[in-house]
Amino acid sequence: MTVRDTAYPDGTPCWIDLMVPDPRRAMDFYGALFGWDFADQGDEAGNYLLCSVDGHLVSGLGASAPRQEAPTVWTTYLATSDVDASAAAVTDAGGRVLTGPLDVLTEGRMAIASDPTGAVFGLWQAGRTIGAQLTGTPSALVWNECLTRDFDVARALYERVFGLGTQLMEDEDVPYATLRVGDRIVGGIGRLPDDVPADVPPHWMTYFGVTDTDATVTRVTELGGSVVSPPTDSPYGRMAAVADNQGVAFSVITVSAEPDPERR
Repeated sequence: MTVRDTAYPDGTPCWIDLMVPDPRRAMDFYGALFGWDFADQGDEAGNYLLCSVDGHLVSGLGASAPRQEAPTVWTTYLATSDVDASAAAVTDAGGRVLTGPLDVLTEGRMAIASDPTGAVFGLWQAGRTIGAQLTGTPSALVWNECLTRDFDVARALYERVFGLGTQLMEDEDVPYATLRVGDRIVGGIGRLPDDVPADVPPHWMTYFGVTDTDATVTRVTELGGSVVSPPTDSPYGRMAAVADNQGVAFSVITVSAEPDPERR
């Protein structure tokens, strides 16, 4: 696991949040599934909820706008030291800025954008809030990946806007590359397989760590969610794709609960 108290390097997935029609239902689902605690940030913040594990922030939850353009998904935010410059660079690279840039009280500055293939992501410039404080452990974020139908076009934007390095994985059946900040792997980008239904849009997928993928999938269905892809073994751990009780997809993967955090 990693416990972090400093800002993330530019281009690193640093935060995730979910804007849904019914935040109360989301609290019931994710609280029971992951044991999250929730802190309401009050009317001034639109009653946005900060989710935490053992006092460390892991994600956010909020109410979606009645006619929001972005799809109902777990949104991956990429860190930036200048959100306005990054938003302009997204547009220059063929993407779109959907929301912002705008200040989030004194917590930071953000925008929502999409790459040229339609995958939606966030931009986060740290203020008082750096993003996720806890990652790489059960009940927290462990991986983010962009899945798209035009691998080369999407990859070019993330390289150009954030200076991310990409390294193609030669043993994959469809194009897939790791995203790197310097020599550190921070995420992935890949082409959606041909058998994925045409109505599945390009998207960023969020992976949460769990101690037992099969038991977690069973619990998801007990809580009113559904199974998108059943548990399967991978070189990186046993994993599955599921949807919550409001139809929002995410993935889970078995990880170890390490006793001592790495501080950064």
